[in-house]
Amino acid sequence: MTNPPSRKKTAPASTKPKRTPKIQQQDDQPLETIEVKAHEVTAVDVISDVTSEELTADEQRDRLVLERKVEHAFYEAGKALMELRSRRLYRSTHKTFEEYCKDRFGYSRRQPYLLIDAAVVFDNLKEKCDPMDHILPTNERQIRPMVHLEPQQAVQEAGKKNPSGRIVQSIVDRIRERTPVPNPYHEGEICILVPRDNPDLRGKGGCWGVITHVGDYSCTVQTWDGEYTVKIEHLKSLELLDDDCKSMQQLCMRLRRLHQVADHDPSVDWLLQGLGKQAKPYLSALQARLLGAMEREYGLDGKKK
Repeated sequence: MTNPPSRKKTAPASTKPKRTPKIQQQDDQPLETIEVKAHEVTAVDVISDVTSEELTADEQRDRLVLERKVEHAFYEAGKALMELRSRRLYRSTHKTFEEYCKDRFGYSRRQPYLLIDAAVVFDNLKEKCDPMDHILPTNERQIRPMVHLEPQQAVQEAGKKNPSGRIVQSIVDRIRERTPVPNPYHEGEICILVPRDNPDLRGKGGCWGVITHVGDYSCTVQTWDGEYTVKIEHLKSLELLDDDCKSMQQLCMRLRRLHQVADHDPSVDWLLQGLGKQAKPYLSALQARLLGAMEREYGLDGKKK
């Protein structure tokens, strides 16, 4: 009877890493250093690769639709406000359309009407102009000077391009010469001076004032340090409610009286300049104390020293 073949036990493989044999340098062979530069992949590289990808026809169409929605958001708002006003859908909660817009959307008294007017002009432009020319306005402020224009005037002068503010303004000026356009401002309104290309208003950018006179195409504005007669293009209304306008009218009178004090301390001008550019119908507690202290210093608080 033959014995079964013997089974030899196999030793488990060693888990220790093998040592790399050392390479000894020959005395007569100098070491050679190889420098490898790493290339950093930046976001610019990634974007450049992505931007080279062409859009499909469907994606091009979707992009155009979405861009139109962004550009025409002001138009949709104007159309919605127009319907809310005409159907008096605010009547269950508010007495007036202006109060509803202020509470619901945070709009000033004038803003909803500006959007409504812009929607009307935009409808006219869509009717008269070829939409493939991509010449329709993209915001309410761009449309504002067009309210009194014929739909195609600005477009024709711009050479069938998106009309710039300069072109629109030049047409408005020409229309003024032959057609009376009502001044949108009224006495007592609070506005900010916008210098633009008017050298007489240099350094007055951001200063607020009270309209004391309304002309055909200009207004006289009273600020803390003087009076300025400017075109309506150099004004921007704060669109405040009547009570807030009255508060700022009173504040303007206080600032003017303090400014007119002869030989007043330079710190007075420092305070007046700051308050003269703070277009808000209220003062902080500290500002009120500082102004009151200066008025007492010069006897303008109605109390004898």
